[in-house]
Amino acid sequence: MPPAAPVCVDDVTLGTPVPAALHSERRIRSFHPRKGRMSDAQRGALARLWKAYGIRVDGEGLLDLDQLFDNAERPVVLEIGFGMGDATADMAAADPATGILAVDVHTPGHGNLLRRIESGGLENVRLAEGDAVVLLRDQLAPGSMAGLRVYFPDPWPKARHHKRRLIQPEFVALAVSRLRPGALVHCATDWEPYAEQMLEVLTASPELENLHPDGGGYAPRPDWRPVTKFEQQGLDKGHVVQDLLFRRR
Repeated sequence: MPPAAPVCVDDVTLGTPVPAALHSERRIRSFHPRKGRMSDAQRGALARLWKAYGIRVDGEGLLDLDQLFDNAERPVVLEIGFGMGDATADMAAADPATGILAVDVHTPGHGNLLRRIESGGLENVRLAEGDAVVLLRDQLAPGSMAGLRVYFPDPWPKARHHKRRLIQPEFVALAVSRLRPGALVHCATDWEPYAEQMLEVLTASPELENLHPDGGGYAPRPDWRPVTKFEQQGLDKGHVVQDLLFRRR
């Protein structure tokens, strides 16, 4: 069967990660569009819930986070790359006082996370569809975020593709500028060379403090981070999972 067509919800077509106005921007991106096949349940959740919980990354103006989260005055963390969204939903259910702005380009994942939001009665999750760099650069105000989560991003294992890895000095500098003092940066990967790069890049940022500088600089997996599907796949292959926890000074 061919991949499912992009989904049109409220005149916005999901599944195209770069808004038309930004197509001319020349920048190496760390992702590929991932439309994939959608179940009827995922497609239905998109149709019912996108307007209430989803935003399109368009680079056009700053987001009002208080308004986005219905004026609940929650601290908001940004999660980049939530996959199918099950771990995101679990973390949101366990910590309803924290808002999660979850951004990805995987349309079935949006549908699945919306389904979990509905079934779990979660009011502290909002979804963004598009380029996380554009979201950070153009739509999030400096000092507005209470945390950043990047779990199991594409490791781009081939040497010629390392430039596509998300955790690079330029990205970290941008992300840190959007974090308030005391905000937590939490990364995790099961690809050892990428873990080493993450540790090097995060350590080099003068605005970040490693919360676990001893023992190689890596942190034990926090109990509040669920084991994700990608993590379990790595564990099944014998990979070592590394967590990195840094605090914005």
